Amino acid sequence: MTPTFPTLRKALLTLAVALPAGAVLAPAVPALAELPGQQRTQAPGFYRMAIGDLEVTALFDGFIDRDRKYFVGAKADDIIGLLDRMFQAERPEIQTAVNAYLVHTGTNLVLVDAGAAKALGPTLGFIADNIRAAGYSPEQVDTVLMTHLHPDHASGLLRPDGAILFPNAEVRVAKAESDFWLGGEAEAKAPAPLKPFFAMARAAVAPYAAAGKLKPYQPGDSIVPGVEPVAAYGHTPGHSGYLFRSKEQSILLWGDVVHSHALQFARPEVVIEFDVDKDQTIASRKRLLAEAAAQKLWVGGAHLPFPGIGHVRTEGDGYAWVPVEFGPIRNDR
Repeated sequence: MTPTFPTLRKALLTLAVALPAGAVLAPAVPALAELPGQQRTQAPGFYRMAIGDLEVTALFDGFIDRDRKYFVGAKADDIIGLLDRMFQAERPEIQTAVNAYLVHTGTNLVLVDAGAAKALGPTLGFIADNIRAAGYSPEQVDTVLMTHLHPDHASGLLRPDGAILFPNAEVRVAKAESDFWLGGEAEAKAPAPLKPFFAMARAAVAPYAAAGKLKPYQPGDSIVPGVEPVAAYGHTPGHSGYLFRSKEQSILLWGDVVHSHALQFARPEVVIEFDVDKDQTIASRKRLLAEAAAQKLWVGGAHLPFPGIGHVRTEGDGYAWVPVEFGPIRNDR
């Protein structure tokens, strides 16, 4: 016998009879009055992880678009091929993150680099906001370690009105770096495109120098307990990374060793026009990539895609970047 099914009208009548007196059916959900606009903002730009007993917070200052013509050291077709492999060949500019790092050591609150403020345009200048979003304030920072004095790292030392942003911090920078940018001799010999960087470096550190808070260091000097400067010379004469250690774990915050993850891991000989000594830059990059891969170091890079933290592994004749996975703060990695 073929089963029969009640019609919708019969089913509704049956339901109406079954309902208690006075009960009513729920009203229909009202139609959406208006579709909301797209929300074109991101979450606050910080990412936190543990390195032993250290708390490392990556801070996003923003981004800058760099014309790919600034990258040299390989054939143009090779550059395009490497960019295409990473889905970056569609535009003539390479979007480049600008990151800084805040490290709570248990005894010090250390900032590595300070971002650009608005010195290089409106897409940058969010370090102070993201320090606050991460639960700290610029006034709590006691040490700022500069990898070098280019404006995308140093101009963020100041507030928009030109006053000191980190009033309780000493600014530490390699003496070779401060001598180059602040001494005057190199500026006279510099090519025209680099000359504005000298005035910007002087402006960024002048209030700290006047307050006795600019403290250049020499190789071998102690800067912060548990932190070791690492020579990465070439991009600038005193360009330095900082190796933080805790409980047999380490992270190397290496500044501008890599400007493009699509190009310079696979081809470490590719340089950017801003490198002061290109041969020395290549030698430093090859050495640090080899050490990071062999020692399985955590690495934090100022121009790697935010948060800029990950590992380096060998791949063919070059290297590859393995970014950190977003997740909880763990001490067992």
